[in-house]
Amino acid sequence: MSRRHTGLLTRPRLGLAALGLVLATAGTLQGCVPLVLGGAVGGALMATDRRTSGTQLEDQGIELKGGLKVSDALGGRGHVNVNAYNRLVRLTGEVKNEADRVAAEQAVARVENVRGVINELTVGFSSSLTSRSQDVLLAAKVRATLVDARDLMANAFKVVVERGEVYLMGMVTEREATRAAELTASIKGVRRVVKAMETISEAELAGKLPATPATPATPTAPEASGVTPGAGTPQQP
Repeated sequence: MSRRHTGLLTRPRLGLAALGLVLATAGTLQGCVPLVLGGAVGGALMATDRRTSGTQLEDQGIELKGGLKVSDALGGRGHVNVNAYNRLVRLTGEVKNEADRVAAEQAVARVENVRGVINELTVGFSSSLTSRSQDVLLAAKVRATLVDARDLMANAFKVVVERGEVYLMGMVTEREATRAAELTASIKGVRRVVKAMETISEAELAGKLPATPATPATPTAPEASGVTPGAGTPQQP
């Protein structure tokens, strides 16, 4: 369910390292922006994602196959983006008419492993290249803001931006969802924040977090005795 949020917090200052990291990645994105980190960094973060590694791979496959099926169904008409999280698909973008809107949804629903489709497509003209470039920058700012927030795990969120509207996807607690939405709404240029997240309990979250390694016991010093270590058997007087 979507909800319009107003900026409740002072606009956060973005850390230079965080913003640089996400901007480097954002430069390779086009259209609607699902912002993720690639390369070696992405490989490391995959291990901390709250989805299983198998589900992450399934989501990637769903997005690829879904995009191809939509392209075939619409014959290249419109501007449709397919984003999947935990096998739940969200469609954003623009199509020429209601028939194309329905056809896109039906095409994605037939993709293997899809458990549901949320159709956010609008009927109208496709967004301009300028608008999509602004979405790329805005997505980078949102991601950097989440990275800077010490009370959130940025890797728990998938950020999708379409025409200034930010969709926050992920598997998070109600506390995390509310906090992320408030921070995102405070960013200049954000028109609307949609909490497109699956809510889990704090107990479920604790079960998904990696276990903290036990602290090794401190070795004790050998007790004093009449024998010096390594000196052999003491001689009788």
